[in-house]
Amino acid sequence: MIHTPLPKACFTRRRLLQQTVAVWAMTLPALPLAADSPAVQAAIDAIIGDRDAESGELSLTTPAIAENGNTVPIAVAAGGRFTADDYVEAIHILAPGNPVPEVVSFHFTPRSGYARAATRIRLAETQDVIAIAELSDGRVWRTANEVKVTIGGCGG
Repeated sequence: MIHTPLPKACFTRRRLLQQTVAVWAMTLPALPLAADSPAVQAAIDAIIGDRDAESGELSLTTPAIAENGNTVPIAVAAGGRFTADDYVEAIHILAPGNPVPEVVSFHFTPRSGYARAATRIRLAETQDVIAIAELSDGRVWRTANEVKVTIGGCGG
């Protein structure tokens, strides 16, 4: 049997599926949530209350571009080594472009030693991922990174 290569104009199943998904995604209406939507602001207010969020020793590591929104790796770290009186109580991750903006909360105690966590999250669209750290002395740190998503992961 003689193997004849396919002409370059032919589509592979993978390429056809990618183009079909891309066309389908362009026809969907935009998700109703935005970074300044009432649902997102309510989620942030539930965490920080009337405290002012400041930039502090909070780092959020995300990819600049996520080729698939179904599994986006993130890592957060806050502060240094804990003491009994000075530690990070919680780090919250929010994704304002998702149908439910609250993604995950990590809780720590003085015995945790450090406030570090890593996981994978779903992102519905290109958006800012927000990290908020609550400290034992009442302070709140906040940071955000934009993640460009080429294929959404939450559906709509």
